[in-house]
Amino acid sequence: MSDEPAQSSPETRYSYAQAGVSIAAGNALVKAIAPLAKATARPGADAELGGFGGFFDLRAAGYSDPLLVAANDGVGTKVKLAIDHDRHDQIGIDLVAMCVNDLIVQGAEPLFFLDYFATGKLENGIAERVVAGIAEGCRIAGCALIGGETAEMPGMYAAGDYDLAGFCVGAVERGQQLTGDKVAEGDVLLGLASSGVHSNGYSLVRRLAADKGWKLDRPALFDSDVLLIEALIAPTRIYVKSLLPLVRSGKIHALAHITGGGLLENIPRVLPEGLRAHVDADAWEQPRLMAFLQAQGHIEPAEMARTFNCGVGMVLSVAPEHVSGVTADLEQAGETVFRIGEIRAGQRGCTVSGSAETWSAREPWSAGHDA
Repeated sequence: MSDEPAQSSPETRYSYAQAGVSIAAGNALVKAIAPLAKATARPGADAELGGFGGFFDLRAAGYSDPLLVAANDGVGTKVKLAIDHDRHDQIGIDLVAMCVNDLIVQGAEPLFFLDYFATGKLENGIAERVVAGIAEGCRIAGCALIGGETAEMPGMYAAGDYDLAGFCVGAVERGQQLTGDKVAEGDVLLGLASSGVHSNGYSLVRRLAADKGWKLDRPALFDSDVLLIEALIAPTRIYVKSLLPLVRSGKIHALAHITGGGLLENIPRVLPEGLRAHVDADAWEQPRLMAFLQAQGHIEPAEMARTFNCGVGMVLSVAPEHVSGVTADLEQAGETVFRIGEIRAGQRGCTVSGSAETWSAREPWSAGHDA
């Protein structure tokens, strides 16, 4: 039998379906996810799907003189972990979290979200599970899922693979935006606990899993009550509803979302010239998951500080007189709060330091990044 492709005759009739794209499957998906989007409706958006674009009414949302803030992101190679281990239900939460957490650090309330789902062959069972997670993320963040795009592209993706992108728009009343200009010497740095690895560093996580032969479907060595895959794929925490009231109160000088680049590179992004963040790694207990990753990869403390969130997913810069009140409000909202450092005069950047044994160090250590 010849391996050469069959030759078409001049009379061969072609269709989009024969090329690998099912319009019917796409229509069925839109019909299936419409109730999920509708459940995210909020003032300003009715979250109906099906048009060429989604509408949002800023006046109905209660804004008088708003600035719009936009963000887009993906979930990196964490999506491959979800694909390989049939964990499609919460990866959409990560997609929303990566966008809305970037908006709240500007002082903006997330208003509406759009998603992009691309795959080689549309399998509605999987796509619907992913979009259900996106809708759940929107519900947690208080924003409406008003539209999106599903792209079926044969030949672009391996069988079963897909990729995600998210786009979110938020608003903040003019004069209330956070730009870092209020950060001052003597400000206290507060850290909000992360829910896990969040959505950065997964190329290293997956490399370790492959090289070390981890059994991801078995209980984690550091917690026998949870499967290792569940610990690794726990969705990124969404901090919007906890932080928004405090942002509007003016008690927060700046916020830094700890994503790629870790503590070292993300905190300086919100600092003005002449100020440096000093983070004390002794101030909070290293999560067991992070300790596991560090031990498995023999990762130096400095590399941890620029690769992972190390247990802190969001950092606040707060004037000393507001620390106790802000901490109490955040704890009441369900956050775990650590006092992790302070702002000092110096080269714009960040220094993370720890004593011997902190993050498995054999001696006192310090890592720095100049912005």
